[in-house]
Amino acid sequence: MKEIAARRLLPTPIGLISIATTEKGVAALDILRPEASLAEFSASDSAREIAELAAGQLREYFDQDRTKFEVPIDVGGTQFQEAVWSEISKIGFGKTLSYGQIAERIGRPKGSRPVGGAVGANPVPIIVPCHRVMGSSGKITGYSGGEGIATKIQLLDLEGIAHK
Repeated sequence: MKEIAARRLLPTPIGLISIATTEKGVAALDILRPEASLAEFSASDSAREIAELAAGQLREYFDQDRTKFEVPIDVGGTQFQEAVWSEISKIGFGKTLSYGQIAERIGRPKGSRPVGGAVGANPVPIIVPCHRVMGSSGKITGYSGGEGIATKIQLLDLEGIAHK
């Protein structure tokens, strides 16, 4: 994990979100469970500014005034994970792709399961919209943020995405 230089907490309709930033970008976004206890802090002006920028864009997203995030991210993963996250980032607001479609797009047509693992390891959900990844039948197959599938349903509903 990257060296976190600031954390901003943001109340949202899906629960409290922790935005952790480095001096280069958002490194982690966590949808916290109600029992979680974290504190805001800032060890760097640039990291604090990125956290505030991300918080503002997330507010706009939940107010349905933003459909695309324009905030720097600073995540680290394997080459495969980063390819998956990059492809997920291309899924437009209100749209979905299946794990298989992502696997095809990154040149690994038989890689649906590893794609699922990379999707689940996404450190910046919502900004990298892993909630827009569905099973091949359009079924919700899981979500690791917040309250799991219930949180994914809230995000899909916010974007007007039909789900099974």
